[in-house]
Amino acid sequence: MAGSSEHLSATTEAYDRVAVAYAEIVRDEFAGLPLDRAVLAAFAEYVQTGGPGLVAELGCGPGRVTAHLRDLGLEAFGVDLSPVMIDLARKAHPDLRFEVGSMDALDLAEGALRGIVSWYSVIHAPAQDVASYFAEFRRVLAPEGCLLVAFFESEGDPLTRYDTSVVPAYRWPIDELAGLAAEAGFVEIGRMLREPRAGERYRRGHLLMRRSA
Repeated sequence: MAGSSEHLSATTEAYDRVAVAYAEIVRDEFAGLPLDRAVLAAFAEYVQTGGPGLVAELGCGPGRVTAHLRDLGLEAFGVDLSPVMIDLARKAHPDLRFEVGSMDALDLAEGALRGIVSWYSVIHAPAQDVASYFAEFRRVLAPEGCLLVAFFESEGDPLTRYDTSVVPAYRWPIDELAGLAAEAGFVEIGRMLREPRAGERYRRGHLLMRRSA
């Protein structure tokens, strides 16, 4: 599938090293992010209109988004490359299911999910691989299932690679990322751009989409 074993191993090792500190930084972040909460609530409402079913947070880290989805009434579980992150998620949210895995090769049957949230997880994927990630998302989503992707937006610049304290990442033009999703079989429902708040570096982009039939 999409990710090279070398890239995935490097990403896993990097997040294993910073997992404890990262979990503490993001633990209460939603308290000050009303627009982020709003887009997750919109995702949950769209999923629920299609009936009951599983929702996966792919790249779940310590599990705070998965838990938020549960609080919004969804049957949510999380998947992450980092075993340390998964251990932290299980300890913080023992009532939820968390699994070690890669979002480019999910251990799920076709059409198994009603929804997917990728919350700043495709940002580390090599740019040439992102289309294959979207193809995998489409495979495991049921027809009309919903996908929410959060990412760093390029603010008028082309696709831009930059260094983070963990592993390199990419800032995407929102139209370009939406185009890749459309080519993979997704229909856009809506989008949200949020300007960086104090202490943040970049504009945040959010794409809410549904899988075509």
